[in-house]
Amino acid sequence: MKRFGFHESPVLASRPVFWRARLVVIVLMLAFVALVAKALSLQILSNEFLQRQGERRYERTLVLPASRGKIFDRSGSVVLASSMPARAIWVIPEDFHKASDSQVKQLSTLLGVSVKEIHQRTRDEDKNFVYLQRQVSMDVADKIRQLKIPGVQQLPETRRYYPEGEVMAHILGFTNIEDRGIEGTELAFNDLLSGQPGSRRVIKDRLGRVVEDVQAVVPPVDGQNLQLSIDTGIQFDTYTALKAAIEQHKARAGAAIVVDAHTGEILAMVNLPSYDPNNTAQRTGPALRNRVMTDTFEPGSIMKPFTASLALDEGVISTRTQFDTGNGRYRYQGSLISDVGHYGVLTVGGIIQHSSNVGMTMISELLSSQAMWTKFSELGFGRVPETHFPGMASGRLRPWQRWRPIERATMAYGYGLSVSLIQVAHAYTVFARDGDMVSLSLLRREGRPTSVQVYSPRVAHLMRSMLEAAAGPDGARRAQVQGYRVAGKSGTARKIVNGQYSKTKYRGSFVGFAPVSDPRIVVAVSIDEPTTGGYYGGAVAAPVFSDIVSSSLRRMGVRPDAPVDSLVAVAEQGAHTR
Repeated sequence: MKRFGFHESPVLASRPVFWRARLVVIVLMLAFVALVAKALSLQILSNEFLQRQGERRYERTLVLPASRGKIFDRSGSVVLASSMPARAIWVIPEDFHKASDSQVKQLSTLLGVSVKEIHQRTRDEDKNFVYLQRQVSMDVADKIRQLKIPGVQQLPETRRYYPEGEVMAHILGFTNIEDRGIEGTELAFNDLLSGQPGSRRVIKDRLGRVVEDVQAVVPPVDGQNLQLSIDTGIQFDTYTALKAAIEQHKARAGAAIVVDAHTGEILAMVNLPSYDPNNTAQRTGPALRNRVMTDTFEPGSIMKPFTASLALDEGVISTRTQFDTGNGRYRYQGSLISDVGHYGVLTVGGIIQHSSNVGMTMISELLSSQAMWTKFSELGFGRVPETHFPGMASGRLRPWQRWRPIERATMAYGYGLSVSLIQVAHAYTVFARDGDMVSLSLLRREGRPTSVQVYSPRVAHLMRSMLEAAAGPDGARRAQVQGYRVAGKSGTARKIVNGQYSKTKYRGSFVGFAPVSDPRIVVAVSIDEPTTGGYYGGAVAAPVFSDIVSSSLRRMGVRPDAPVDSLVAVAEQGAHTR
């Protein structure tokens, strides 16, 4: 057997390959250096960039809502609109499906939503946020919280509350689900009431919890409070009187407005039918129409004082000028103009008192179309009233160049043009003042109002006396008020149906002011399509005027100006006619 020496052994003779070991060490060292370099890059060089990227994923801007301003009446003590705490009910569908049938049914009852609709809204489990209902009252929200329904969450918000309900509906309007005004005063002054929302930029964790603020908080600026010109007492009295008349005459609709003749402030404005702005289900249909401002109609005889005053102002007639109206029939430009009675020879005062169409036609023959159009325009007809209220109608007053002589005659007694009730009330302030028309306002005024001179003071006072006679015992006597001298004019107009004047549908109106010695208020009333108890303005609208004037002047503390014998006469009349 061959033996090997120590140095001759194959195992002992092999040498380790050191270059491979060195290579492994070098690779590990390079990897470590690269790791250190990457760590340095992430932690030092790219730290700000990466932090910004991370914040973008978890940063949120929270809107801090501003509180909407309150709306007060003219006294500043009665709140007409305010924002109340409420809750938005929302769910996480995946969690909500764990709720029991009993819990879902109770939720359905509290929200007034069917179980079927709730399941339809929450059937998509991929969604993580679904509204069930907004602006839920606090008491209902508390009952829902007590049910401890899986997946049902709540968010704080506000809802608008209107204490006066349908009495103030058309003045105030209402807000939408996002608390923005969409009708009435809420819309007209939305920017003022809304204020400016604030903001808070924060970082939230994956569970939605706020971890820290990123920027300084921008606080919200709450909306301003608003003080209207409306007197809640006069508003309620007007609403009550108008509602009673509509029910008595089974009328289709009605409207009334009360204006302070000294300041131009609107003290009351009522439209019927009305609605409750607190009930979203009622915010639809014809009830939303603010008829005082949006509905236009042919005014009829309530236009006659304006035409007569123009003739007096231009000097083409005097208070002694006589007009022979004959038997109440007058053939003019191929058309027959007629009166309801045979009045014979009349002065301008008699024409106003008896509401003679024939007499007004004769007066219109002495005027030019241009002069009438100019005066009607100065009175605000044919243009939108400047009250900053949404939806105001301009009415219709065609250019004078297109008037035919017969149209000049019919416009003289209120046919062939259209006006709104607020336009008529506004125009009548010229007779309640010294011939100047005061600007209107729905906000409480502090300083003196602006006005525009339309007629001379002499003519305004003359017409005031004529209108007092027109509302006296031999005129629209139902307009009289115990203790106060009143002046005004009734108007009755046929409605246009399918392009023709109807023989069965009328609008009865009355516009006037009181007390005559120093007029404080102008009141305009319109009853649309009365079906029982007559249809003439003196029969259906004048009594409403009387009720409104009586209660309003007493609320305002205006001293009676009627002589004692007049008080007795009115009292006796009331006993026989009411």
